[in-house]
Amino acid sequence: MPTNLALDDKLIVEAQTLGHHKTKKDAVNTAIREYIAHKKQMEIIKLFGKIDFDPNYNYKQARSK
Repeated sequence: MPTNLALDDKLIVEAQTLGHHKTKKDAVNTAIREYIAHKKQMEIIKLFGKIDFDPNYNYKQARSK
């Protein structure tokens, strides 16, 4: 999807350099993927301490099924 965005060239060049990306498109796509992954991880962290685990659960037995 063609998109025109006003992006800070200095930031793009720095992202390209740090990420060893050949093109601006690669740098931007990688940055967006990492942003999404980070946001998903933050959602999972919110669940810490809220999920009860069964102390009798045997994961090795579950694997053999």
